[in-house]
Amino acid sequence: MRVIADDGSQLGIIPTSEALRLAQEKGLDLVEVAAAADPPVCRIMDLGKFKYQQQKKLQEARKKATVILVKEIKVRPKTDEHDYQTKLKHIRRFLEEGDRCKVAVFFRGREVVHKDRGAKMLARIVVDLGDLAKVEQEPRFEGRIMNMMLAPTVKKRDASEREAAPAAKKKDASEREAGQAVKKQSVTGSNAGGNAEATAGGTAGSDASLDVKEQSGA
Repeated sequence: MRVIADDGSQLGIIPTSEALRLAQEKGLDLVEVAAAADPPVCRIMDLGKFKYQQQKKLQEARKKATVILVKEIKVRPKTDEHDYQTKLKHIRRFLEEGDRCKVAVFFRGREVVHKDRGAKMLARIVVDLGDLAKVEQEPRFEGRIMNMMLAPTVKKRDASEREAAPAAKKKDASEREAGQAVKKQSVTGSNAGGNAEATAGGTAGSDASLDVKEQSGA
């Protein structure tokens, strides 16, 4: 077999027993890396360390991978204004989080003859979202459903950013509360000092008055 040393150098074609001996002397493993080659190629390496490094690389790749979800919102041609604003709020939240959103207008019974109402509903959604969304798939009719796909114009935040945002807000709130507590203690201390001085002044004045009265009596 052709053997590659742990440092990448070529050891040439040597017997299997000799390759095993070299690997054992270094406390490493003899791993076949190209079984289909003629002769087969083996490498002296630390197999456990190699597997660990591969696992770490896979984990890092998964962290960097961006998963874009497709959310769906269902509306009707006769959806009232309150429900419309609620659904629009949901669509806006999905897009701000970086996810795509499928908007589906459902037609019931004879509503299907008024396809223009569904088209107007979808057009209004696009206008109300402004620069937050772009139309990835124009409205099209499938059976009794008119679908439109919206894509976000903002980049999807990864998990670490989403977790960091609430933590930052919580930290800011804690700092504000701490500042208010310090300010309150400062005001309380000032009031206490003023009261103490007033009390001391009043006591001193009373003692002086008593001394004057005693001297007058004498």
